Parts: sequence; C-alpha cells; structure tokens
Amino acid sequence: IKAHLDRLVPVHRVVDLTLQGEALERELCLVKVVGKGDHRVEAMRLASAFGARTLDASLTSFVFELTGTTEEIERFIKLMTVVGLTEVSRTGIAAMSRGPDAM
Repeated sequence: IKAHLDRLVPVHRVVDLTLQGEALERELCLVKVVGKGDHRVEAMRLASAFGARTLDASLTSFVFELTGTTEEIERFIKLMTVVGLTEVSRTGIAAMSRGPDAM
C-alpha cells in the first residue's frame, strides 16, 4: 500500500504510523436511518449513546454523523441496521502520531 500511495500525484509523503508506535485514528461516517414510531425513538437513543450528531431529520428519516474509531463505527452501523439503516457513507481512516513530533 505504501508503495502505491507514493506513486499518486497529490501525495507528498507517506509515513507508516504502525511502525512509529501509537497513533490516533478516526473515521467519519454518515448514516441514514428510515423508520417510524418506536424505530425512530430507538434510532435517536442509539445516536445519543454513541455521541452522533443529527444532520437531517424528517418525519420518516434521520441522517446521523459519527466520528470515532473503526470499531465504534462498525458497532453503530450494526445496531442501526436493526432500526432501519438504509445508507452509509464512510471516509476511511485518518491518522496522526501522538506527541509533539511532526511527521
């Protein structure tokens, strides 16, 4: 993967953070849930428990924004599937090394 990324035009440098020790990793996810009645209430409860923001709400659907680790995103998606998940958009992982040193 590193060799492939080095060949891409807009990439200035590639650093393998797995070799440098601990790194901070996050992923952004947009989730659309469609449902009525109890499913809407449960979707809002789950979104609140995960700290997701509500970006759009209608009488039949919600769009939630969640930022977290890949594991958190996967758990959120799995739970939302039960209450009416219809669409998911994910950014992939963005990472940065810990501490004061820059890459």
